[in-house]
Amino acid sequence: MTQATEQATSFRGGALSGALHRVDVARGRFAGSTAYRLIDRNPVVGLGIVLFTLPFIMPQVTLGTQILIFGLAATSLNLLFGFGGVLSFGHSTYYGLGVYAAGLGMIHIVDSLWLAIAMSVLVTAPVAAILGWFCLRRRGVYFAMLTLAFNQLVYYTMFHPLGDLTGGDDGLRGIPLAESGIPGVFSYTLSQLREPTVFYFVVFAFVLAFLFVMSRIVESPLGKGLQAIRESEDRARAVGFDTNRMQLTVFVFAGVFAGLAGSFGAMTFTFAGLENLNWFLSGVILIMAILGGRGTFVGPFVGAGVYLTLEEYLSQATASWLLILGAIFVVFVLILPLGVWGTTKALITGRSYTRPKGEVSPDAPEGTVTA
Repeated sequence: MTQATEQATSFRGGALSGALHRVDVARGRFAGSTAYRLIDRNPVVGLGIVLFTLPFIMPQVTLGTQILIFGLAATSLNLLFGFGGVLSFGHSTYYGLGVYAAGLGMIHIVDSLWLAIAMSVLVTAPVAAILGWFCLRRRGVYFAMLTLAFNQLVYYTMFHPLGDLTGGDDGLRGIPLAESGIPGVFSYTLSQLREPTVFYFVVFAFVLAFLFVMSRIVESPLGKGLQAIRESEDRARAVGFDTNRMQLTVFVFAGVFAGLAGSFGAMTFTFAGLENLNWFLSGVILIMAILGGRGTFVGPFVGAGVYLTLEEYLSQATASWLLILGAIFVVFVLILPLGVWGTTKALITGRSYTRPKGEVSPDAPEGTVTA
């Protein structure tokens, strides 16, 4: 009996070792593959290739367009939160203002994609600069609460004092989408842009350009300084960084890119409503950034894809889809602390879990907060 038990144990041990060896071999092959190296070393290029294929593999092209738009919004928050360690609960302020600015511009001035983009920048940049100046006077949880308070302030301003302009509860309906392109090079007519696949690739081209700009910001002295501030603001200030100016600059960039995402949201849904400014959307954008993996360019798009796909199918299956969605995200956060993409990278490279930079340890003294 003892000999049989030993043989069974030896067999199970050998089988387990063999399985683990095969997993290690497969992991090593994938880690050394061209696809993984491309995404790891050139995330914008690798992500662009993946996003390019979405319309051909997804059952609904419009869902792919939404992933592009909200992935961009989540990446803009990740610029502030993931790379800068500054958590904002009011990012829908800039997404919503981008939606309204684009919608009002195309309804009352001229129905042009280029005007929509310009209007979103002209509105969100000064608003982000003003709100950022006030919010960045505080740190940690106080900063986060200020962003939430200003988010609600903008929401109710658009609802009542500016209700005649914004449509109030009814919102802006029938936002047009007209000819766009580069004169003499190419031009898309209204009917062509209404074709889902064509519009997807128009949005894709802009999103890829915006991602490239954000990647340059992260790799610039400003981005490196911001990451130094994330690690220790006091130390960064001691070596000569103007921490307030650098954080405000990135705060404005994050707001502008969220507004640009909003401008494409206005053209996708042809509607601008107050839900685009609601604090709930701020939470959704934050969930997308964390779910995919903070401090990366691929992560927010993975998070947006997971969230929107689950929302699409769960909302059709049950009226309690939000409850189920919340439970799923709790499990995701507990099991995948680095996010879907961050955990995937850790598994592929064989690295163990390390606490995300800027995250406070549970053993830290009471009252410790992050910048």
